[in-house]
Amino acid sequence: MFERKILGEIKNHLGDDQAIILTGARQTGKTTILEQLNNYLTGISEIVYFFTLEDPAILHALNEHPEKIFQFVRTGNKRIFLLLDEIQYLNNPSNFLKFMYDKYREKIKIIATGSSAFYIDRKFSDSLAGRKRIFELYPLDFEEFLIFRKRDNLIPEWNEIRGRADYLSPDRIIIKSLFDEYLTFGGYPAVVIEDDHERKKSILKELFSSYMRRDVVESGIQNQDKFFKLMILLAHQCGSLLNTNELSGTLKLSVTAVENYLYILRKCFHIDLVRPFYSNIRKELIKMPKVYFNDTGFRNIIINQFIQVSQRTDKGILLENYVYIRLRQLFGSDKVKFWRTADGDEVDFIIPEGNERGSAIEVKFDESEFRYSKYKKFIGLYPGFRLKCRAYISNNNSGNIIGL
Repeated sequence: MFERKILGEIKNHLGDDQAIILTGARQTGKTTILEQLNNYLTGISEIVYFFTLEDPAILHALNEHPEKIFQFVRTGNKRIFLLLDEIQYLNNPSNFLKFMYDKYREKIKIIATGSSAFYIDRKFSDSLAGRKRIFELYPLDFEEFLIFRKRDNLIPEWNEIRGRADYLSPDRIIIKSLFDEYLTFGGYPAVVIEDDHERKKSILKELFSSYMRRDVVESGIQNQDKFFKLMILLAHQCGSLLNTNELSGTLKLSVTAVENYLYILRKCFHIDLVRPFYSNIRKELIKMPKVYFNDTGFRNIIINQFIQVSQRTDKGILLENYVYIRLRQLFGSDKVKFWRTADGDEVDFIIPEGNERGSAIEVKFDESEFRYSKYKKFIGLYPGFRLKCRAYISNNNSGNIIGL
């Protein structure tokens, strides 16, 4: 059973008193990680109890009172680990965690999963400040993809390709083929481990259908048809400015409804909104964001587009979406910005280190399309920002695929 990077991060916090909450989109592997933690803790002779709150008996008991957990577990001189899958099904998960932390933190360490931040936000009436540590699980990154594809031997070459634009990799063709597969089908574990491309598409369709059946219904969406149409519009507008008034008119929905739908998509970990960068923070807050998907395969199933990457009309946008995913992984979503003027001058991504220093990244499928002269306005306004081009095809045709 392959391990995700986040598993090591969680292990580093097993000695803390705080409850650990693992959240993320459905089918990203949260239950598997809980099972791996169970095996790890059992293997080092810790006392572990593992429950799913899809079990009505457990759920009913804990909804009556947090201390009903002692109908199912025993405590002694040694602290126990309580692993709870799908904690969002509790009527009041924040009350449960607060009560257990305040009264039993020296005896019980809680590790819980929740299917999405949306449910956790709505049901966590208390902020639990200082009592919880949240870990967000996304689909596999490309290194994890290589591990799940049993090609982890290629990771050193991939790191060389990312780090050096002039690196001539002996495995360039193999890595390029795998990278194309990743761009096309994304990083959901069940999709990645499947070899057949038609089966990959079927699994993605089922993932999307499952989302529409469960998350959308449980989110209280009244007009599922318009919600689905919004997802199609967002998939086609990936990397573009998000105008809620325009979406409202197209869908014949109120702006409030559109904003609520966007909130649900964000909290279910399917999209992110990237805010613009300005030295004037007040301007930054009132400008339109850009939208990106957290998995390219999920976006591709919405628009039903799976042809070869080099032949796609949206190949530049697909690559740009990947770069966003990588930057989010490296810096966190809040640190990733973009720059755009009313005249249409634009830089795809900005990673600020204050208002006067940072990195600026322009994404081109073919590096030959990149011209520094196009960005003289940005360079003039922000001389302390390092402007770089990240491309699928580099000018020297070396092993560089995408230098991130």
